[in-house]
Amino acid sequence: MTIHKEGFKILGFTFILLALINLALACIFATPVSVLRWSLPLSFLLFFFVLNFFRSPKREGYLHENAIIAPADGKIVVIEEVEENEVLKGKAIMVSVFMNVFNVHINWFPLSGVVKYFRHHNGRFMSAWLPKASTENERTTVAIEHPSGKTIVVRQIAGAVARRIVCYAVESEKAQQGSQMGFIKFGSRVDVYLPVGTRIDVKLGQKVRGKQTILGWLE
Repeated sequence: MTIHKEGFKILGFTFILLALINLALACIFATPVSVLRWSLPLSFLLFFFVLNFFRSPKREGYLHENAIIAPADGKIVVIEEVEENEVLKGKAIMVSVFMNVFNVHINWFPLSGVVKYFRHHNGRFMSAWLPKASTENERTTVAIEHPSGKTIVVRQIAGAVARRIVCYAVESEKAQQGSQMGFIKFGSRVDVYLPVGTRIDVKLGQKVRGKQTILGWLE
């Protein structure tokens, strides 16, 4: 287990801020020892909570050219046929993975192919549980063309707490299944849009593991 590079600045800022707060408390109160007895443990707990968001576990991924692996740790909250109008311009099967505050927040490419489209959209920060979060919240959209010619779309979505989406996808470059696609700081949801007819191997409410759980198979 290591710390993800996206967390270094935030963790450094958090550490300095907590240290200054504790120093200020020690200077303000006449009995600093009694104050630090509760402020220091609380500060360590808060720092560990933030640290937990940026953990980067070492794990082996499942690799298969026709498998669609989970792009994130979390829980399956949506499996339904929808209209995807940004890239595919038609019907697709949407599978959504919701990440809670205790999940790893790294996102991985669900299959290999060429990145045909990438956009970052500014937007709102409503709860990621809401259906309209897919089109109204801050988000990124990545389209990957599989060697078979089929295209899938992966969408990172910010939530009420998440305020920063990082995406490493670059148009025209190759996406490698299981490599890091990005990071959502403090949350929140990743939607995968698959061709109609794709075999889906997960169920609503199922917990999935990024790089390892198979969402489905391209037919």
